[in-house]
Amino acid sequence: MSKEAIFEKAKDSIIEADEDMAMEALEEAEAEGLDLVELLTDGYSAGMKELGDQFGMGEIFLPELIFATEVMKVVSAEIEGKMDMSQVQQKGTLVIGTVEGDVHDIGKGIVASLVKTNGVKVIDLGREVPAQNFVDAAIEHNAEFVGSSALLTTTMTVQKDIEEALKEAGIRDKVKTMVGGAPVTGRWADKIGADQYCEDASDTVNFIMDWIANNN
Repeated sequence: MSKEAIFEKAKDSIIEADEDMAMEALEEAEAEGLDLVELLTDGYSAGMKELGDQFGMGEIFLPELIFATEVMKVVSAEIEGKMDMSQVQQKGTLVIGTVEGDVHDIGKGIVASLVKTNGVKVIDLGREVPAQNFVDAAIEHNAEFVGSSALLTTTMTVQKDIEEALKEAGIRDKVKTMVGGAPVTGRWADKIGADQYCEDASDTVNFIMDWIANNN
């Protein structure tokens, strides 16, 4: 089976929320000796992104997105297990979460998975996370990066609160902050003083890996 066909199967398995198909694609990728990180990024995550776009345009409903996310979580964990992440040299630490008042964690979960597979330790705080919790976790784990996701315009202000809380704790200059989510923009990131606006998971990975490469 060709690489393209396997990647397409992985993508379709997420779109159709078919866990059996997802596992078949993974087995076939292993049999062909394909890069599992590439499979996660260009296969499964591509399906997740397509669904996210469809959801944004009102073409699918939330339950469909949630079912697909569950399959994504299972296959991401499987890939991480097969890669034996303990053998990957940790390049840094990212604290990430969906802000207080917001229960959406689909995009955040994808970001966490992709960042983790690039050798960065991820502290996933989950969803509905108060600003202070980001700060406490950053201090506890000596994190270089703090990422927050807001999917509602009403919860975006918590991202500003995170910036302020980091300053109050005296560690703002020790971390790089990233903000993302459907209503979030580069202009908003600039306004609140965040270091980077990340449109999607690949943006986040690229920003983190570029920073690590230039500072090690």
